[in-house]
Amino acid sequence: MPPRSTPSERQKRLGAELRRMRADSGETTAFAARLLGLDRTKISNMEAGVRVISPERVRTLAGNYGCTDDRYIDALAAMAEPQEPGWWEGYRGQLPAGLLDIAEIEWHARSVRAAVFLHVPGLLQTRGYARTVAEAALPQLAEREVELRVALRLERRQVLERATPVRYTAYIHEAALRIDFGGPEVMTGQLRWLCEVGQLSHVDVRVVPFTAGAFPGAGQAFCHVREVVPQLDTVQLDSAHGPGFTHAPAQLQKYWSQLDWMERASLSAEASRDLIQHIARN
Repeated sequence: MPPRSTPSERQKRLGAELRRMRADSGETTAFAARLLGLDRTKISNMEAGVRVISPERVRTLAGNYGCTDDRYIDALAAMAEPQEPGWWEGYRGQLPAGLLDIAEIEWHARSVRAAVFLHVPGLLQTRGYARTVAEAALPQLAEREVELRVALRLERRQVLERATPVRYTAYIHEAALRIDFGGPEVMTGQLRWLCEVGQLSHVDVRVVPFTAGAFPGAGQAFCHVREVVPQLDTVQLDSAHGPGFTHAPAQLQKYWSQLDWMERASLSAEASRDLIQHIARN
């Protein structure tokens, strides 16, 4: 199979885990190449996510690297299984790859915890709110790209609506509920939608009130995505130049701790809903 020109974040993650596993075992790319009967360049490309690797070869490498965590190996092998193109592939070449990476990572997640301070999290945005966010981009986006971004954002809701939905928790600072995105009608609709979706059994909307005071993280929005095994968790970070992703263990722990802080500082689900309804009425 020919090399990929632009591997997705999930494909790069599989390669990174194979590289980490090899490094932890003390083995070299030359060892892996001899094991699989390939040249070293192809091993490097596999570890970069550029070259496809089969589930059988994943298991061969893991066994010879001395990995004994069967659940972790099974999860890596599953990532290497041939997949039907995801729905997000329909946007490939039309929107930045990072936006599609978010959709793919959410699709394979077991649970997601999101922290936002100045806007409603993307997965819970209404059409009007999402449009306002897209129109506020600098430099200004063309109308067609605005429409594509809104459509992608709304399609991401599938993970909350499918037969086995993702468990989703959103910690939203009160500031995000009071900043006027799109005017009273758009904001009222958005706040009412938060109350509605927050009543789903697998969705938890929690508000961090102004009275909670100072908070860690300098107000950066992010999501911590739980995978089948914790070694494959990912943190997705928002930035002005597009989404970033990290899976370094120390960083995962830091952001998980920040979410735990927000859990303690937030109102209960019921009190959060009452505050959101109060803001919507006003």
